[in-house]
Amino acid sequence: MKIMKLKKNREFLNVYKHGAYYADKTLVVYILKNKKDFSFFGAAVGKKVGGSVVRSRVTRLIKEAVRRNIGSVAPGFDIVVLARAGSGAESYSRIEDSYLRLIKRGRVFLTGTE
Repeated sequence: MKIMKLKKNREFLNVYKHGAYYADKTLVVYILKNKKDFSFFGAAVGKKVGGSVVRSRVTRLIKEAVRRNIGSVAPGFDIVVLARAGSGAESYSRIEDSYLRLIKRGRVFLTGTE
């Protein structure tokens, strides 16, 4: 399955403004229902996470967590994953666990695909 990406600033702002959010120490996940047959994903990492190298690493880790678990997400949602300030020092497994926990709380996780 191909990952559909949120790219434009207004798409991100729409999810932030109208979507529900779920947070833990590492990530914040914004979820908004859309009227399409597939889900869109976006990743955002701010300057509070660290320098450009750290931000790029965290972005890659988030994208990999999304890619590996794309089949576990129900279709029809816009999802933005936002990294928190302390996430620059986290490992891939911590980021993936955080992502999975938050999409389960958001009720977009398909059961039986684990």
